[in-house]
Amino acid sequence: MNLLGFCGSLRKNSYNRMLLNLVRASLPDNVDFQEIDWREVPPFDADLLAQGFPPLVSRIREQVRRADGVVIATPEYNFSIPGMLKNSIDWISRGDDQPFAHKPVAILSASTGQLGGARVQYDLRRAMLFMHADVLVKPEVFVGQAQQKFDARGACTDTMTRTFVKAQMDAFVAHVRKAKAALLPSASGG
Repeated sequence: MNLLGFCGSLRKNSYNRMLLNLVRASLPDNVDFQEIDWREVPPFDADLLAQGFPPLVSRIREQVRRADGVVIATPEYNFSIPGMLKNSIDWISRGDDQPFAHKPVAILSASTGQLGGARVQYDLRRAMLFMHADVLVKPEVFVGQAQQKFDARGACTDTMTRTFVKAQMDAFVAHVRKAKAALLPSASGG
């Protein structure tokens, strides 16, 4: 199984990058997990799109297309999706062949506030559903007070957070397997 991770924060030592590292550690050994580097995606511009996708956008679109599933860990900026993450998603979603269609997606968030990024998840779910992504409904993961749950090296020190992330990843792996099985032709040839 091949999963991709998107970190909604560009900051090297962000709590959401730490959360993606916890995701990676929570996955079975037979699951390949790679984080997408979208830092250099240009601002979305329809005039630029008219000339074709920028090379980096084309590469990311192809990575999403080939992945069995996508995990997005993101902070909440001003009660919503970080602008640069939304910009990248806007680029990826352009065209009739947009690769998020029917793609299994898991969303989780970490923040220093009490709610753990709850509002960003609802906005991101709405955007992903518009693209017909197959978003995992439950379990949800909201890591509030993240500064108390990760140490200086980025390791999660909170047992409940590790338990919640593991439960979500177990559910997501099953979700991806079910989606992959639905794509296989039936044994009866029908």
